[in-house]
Amino acid sequence: MKIRSFAVRCALVAGCALTTAVPAAAQFWQCAPYAREVSGIQIRGNANTWWGQAAGRYERGHTPKVGAVLSFEATRSMRVGHVAMVSQVVSDREVLLTHANWSRPGRVERDVRAVDVSSAGDWSQVRVWFGPIGGLGTSSYPTNGFIYSGHAPKAVDDSNDDLPTVTMASAGKPGSVGILTLVARPAL
Repeated sequence: MKIRSFAVRCALVAGCALTTAVPAAAQFWQCAPYAREVSGIQIRGNANTWWGQAAGRYERGHTPKVGAVLSFEATRSMRVGHVAMVSQVVSDREVLLTHANWSRPGRVERDVRAVDVSSAGDWSQVRVWFGPIGGLGTSSYPTNGFIYSGHAPKAVDDSNDDLPTVTMASAGKPGSVGILTLVARPAL
């Protein structure tokens, strides 16, 4: 009886460990590769290098346009900067952004609010929606401006935002070892 109890406990521990694992089909996105993918702007490297790399290759400015990438400066808390694509212009001081790795590590967020809080109204300082608090974050971030792609942004598939669904199901007689089933959505 002790062996069976030990086997059940081991299976339960293994099952719990697997529920925190992300299957290979799930995508962990950094902001720069994701912004490149959805905007079509072909710049590589950390986000804090995009503004400089865009000089002479892409138009840059301080007016939001759909498909443009908003380039955030590096800060103490955001050492490699951040880039996010403008998915909608709401007003001259508010846009919706589509970006990755902001509120939750590796996750994509679509159509989240960003507000220009700069005194000059030039998008040099912004506040961005932050998932864990369900609203605009309490911090403001310095930005370089917008990098314009020159074409419409790539269509984004909304069906696979979330991490994989993980379920546990028991098979067999009561007291038997359960079966762990991982159901993963396809990656972008």
